[in-house]
Amino acid sequence: MNVKKFGGSSLADAGKIKQTVEIVKQNKDTSLCLVLSAMKGVTNTLVEAAQWAESGDKKYQNNIEKIRKKHLDCVNDLFIDPKPEGIEYTIESMFVELNEILHGVELVRECSAKTMDLIMSFGERLNCYQVTAYLNHIGINARYIDSRDIIKTDSAHGKGNVDFKKTYERIQHNLIDIESSIPVICGFIASDDSDRTTTLGRNGSDYTASIIGAALNADRVEIWTDVDGVLTADPRVVKNAFVIPQLSIEEAMELSFFGAEVIHPYTLIPTTDKNIPVYIKNTLNPSAEGTVITSNFTKKDRIITGIASIDDLSLINIEGGGMMGMPGMASQIFMSLSDADVNIIMITQASSEHSISILCRSEETDAAVKMLNKNLKSAIHNRRIQNIQIVDQLVIIAVIGENMKGQAGLTGKLFSAVGDANINILAIAQGSSERNISFVIQQKDRDSALIAVHKKFIG
Repeated sequence: MNVKKFGGSSLADAGKIKQTVEIVKQNKDTSLCLVLSAMKGVTNTLVEAAQWAESGDKKYQNNIEKIRKKHLDCVNDLFIDPKPEGIEYTIESMFVELNEILHGVELVRECSAKTMDLIMSFGERLNCYQVTAYLNHIGINARYIDSRDIIKTDSAHGKGNVDFKKTYERIQHNLIDIESSIPVICGFIASDDSDRTTTLGRNGSDYTASIIGAALNADRVEIWTDVDGVLTADPRVVKNAFVIPQLSIEEAMELSFFGAEVIHPYTLIPTTDKNIPVYIKNTLNPSAEGTVITSNFTKKDRIITGIASIDDLSLINIEGGGMMGMPGMASQIFMSLSDADVNIIMITQASSEHSISILCRSEETDAAVKMLNKNLKSAIHNRRIQNIQIVDQLVIIAVIGENMKGQAGLTGKLFSAVGDANINILAIAQGSSERNISFVIQQKDRDSALIAVHKKFIG
């Protein structure tokens, strides 16, 4: 059993779809499931259309016409007349439905998270339908599977939490007889217990493939994208970054969390439970070995495996002499951030307890500070907390590797390399697993830091 997921860049137009199908044709010895994303750019165009409609601007109609033309042009390029019966009618019917939803958004001037999930679902549904039709057209038996029928989540719209028990039962019940026809499954989308459309978070098609693979006890899950694998650093910054042939599950999770965009952070959860290897492959270069992520870790000949970063962050520094020895102060701070729905990326606290520093995305800073001032009003009034300071335009750099464990002097060498590049470090954190050292610097110093650390430890 092989589950192959193809992203939007692999399905950007008719030419790319044909190229992807050639890869599918090579899969002759195993059963196969396909998980597909929307065509490149479609999801962003749908989101923009929803935002225009919510503001009452009829520009949303231009967005929909752009997507409609993209799909109809693709159909014209894929199929030589006569086209499969009803294909254009079905696509046009989906656009009629989409226009009605967006017109409703325009009338009420509101696009809830629930409605946004429904609007975004059209990208995957349209693409999977046309690819399924094309596979059948060239003699490969395939069937369209709307993943809303098989993947069940709670009602947390925008980032649904999967009910694995219900989902696995539905997948195993619906995806039978795989040998006779290839299931073509919509990535990214799901549904709650009331059958309302939900999504798994942006770039969630990787996660869909992992869930399918785990439910069917697949031998492998392949994520096909537009790069040769997971690289040692961002190649747009570090010109001599190279593909990492093999990653441990823990290394891959760390790299995905810290901005390595090749794989969705949740992808490895289901496959880890079933010990299924995940391969990162390049649709544009299918002969490349790619990266394999597996629990059977092979020791590397270098200390650091890779470097990743997250941009556009802010540091919230909460300071006060009255915080020392005050039980529950940290709890109040974290509860305030939870109430503001703020995701904490890193936490540091001096042993003196005089200050706590919290790193979060800059877009969440205002909500965080507002809730902290509200919930800590008494402590601020009594001067236990003297200052809540914000430092913007920051980036976190994460240095990751299994071989970092027990390496005496590694931290000194790392910060020496950063210091030699004349870069000031604002905060530092290291997990007890010793496979990750993270440090916060100013955004303007990001490229210099990545280059300096890569040169020092990776080459």
